[in-house]
Amino acid sequence: MHLRIETLPEKKLVGKTSRMCLAKDHTSQLWSGFMPERNLIQNKVGADFLSVQLYDPALSFNDFSPQTEFTKCAMVEVSEFKNIPMSMETLTLVGGLYAVFIHKGKAQDFPKTMEYIFGQWLPNSDYEVDQRAHFEVLGAQYKPDSGDSKEEVFIPIRLCNKNSL
Repeated sequence: MHLRIETLPEKKLVGKTSRMCLAKDHTSQLWSGFMPERNLIQNKVGADFLSVQLYDPALSFNDFSPQTEFTKCAMVEVSEFKNIPMSMETLTLVGGLYAVFIHKGKAQDFPKTMEYIFGQWLPNSDYEVDQRAHFEVLGAQYKPDSGDSKEEVFIPIRLCNKNSL
C-alpha cells in the first residue's frame, strides 16, 4: 500500500470546492457539478483529476471525526491561472514532502486505506502530518465502482522531532 516518499513542486489547480464533513459528504455532488464544465478549463497539464482535501490549521488528526468539517476540491492541474471559468476557483498546492500510497479497490473501501495510513503507517514512521493539502490523483485506472480501480493518495508529511517535549 505504501509506495514512496516524494518531494513535489508547487502546483496550480483549477476546479470547484465544497465545504463538508464525512457525515454529510457531498463528494458526488461536487464532482457532478465539476465534470460537465471541466472542458472549459484551459492550460491543463495532463489528463488526471485531483481530489483535494483542505483541513483547518487547528485540526489535530487525533481529533478527526465524521463531523470534522473540511473543504473538498474537484480539480485539474494547469500551467497558468489564465482564462479561469467564472464558476471555478483556483488553488495553489504548496509543494513539499509527501507520503504516497496506492488505494486499490472501490471508492467505498477508501476508509480502509485511510485507516491503514493514519492508524498503522504514520504512527510507525519517522514522519508526522504536515499542514498542507491532502489529495488523490485520479488517473486512467480510477474507476470508483470497480474492484480493480487504482488511485494515488498523497499525504503531506514532515520528519518528526523525536527530541521535542
